Amino acid sequence: MAAAASTSTVAAAVLIHRLPASKLAAVFSPLPNRQSLYSTQLRQLKGTTRYPGVLVKASSSDESSLDSNELFADLKEKWDAIENKSTVLTYGGGAIVAIWFASVVVGAVNSVPLLPKILELVGLGYTAWFVYRYLLFKSSRKELVEDIEEVKKKITGTE
Repeated sequence: MAAAASTSTVAAAVLIHRLPASKLAAVFSPLPNRQSLYSTQLRQLKGTTRYPGVLVKASSSDESSLDSNELFADLKEKWDAIENKSTVLTYGGGAIVAIWFASVVVGAVNSVPLLPKILELVGLGYTAWFVYRYLLFKSSRKELVEDIEEVKKKITGTE
């Protein structure tokens, strides 16, 4: 063990004497020289003056501000207008559980080695088919709009 250590020390000493001083730091430096964070930030600040015609100004306007008391009053009014609150809470809780379960399923599917890539290819194929079927030609776009309007009427009950 001592012989190996002395051999590497000798090799390093021989290498040091053969290299010029400028290459010495490059060979034995454990990490490349990095610019400081301050100089990077300063360079970014200097680069912001490239577009002098673009000026962004922040302003305060009372019209666009959202009043939290008004928001809570509206929510309280809507909550009081609901007759069957237990059903709303049940549906809300069910939606949260369904989202959690979907994330668990997606995580399990994602852990199978080739399945995510296969599903990406299926999604890409379906997207290409959808573009060809509904978006590429004018007549098929009209058909898609008619189908969407029909579904809207079914959902709203105006049909």
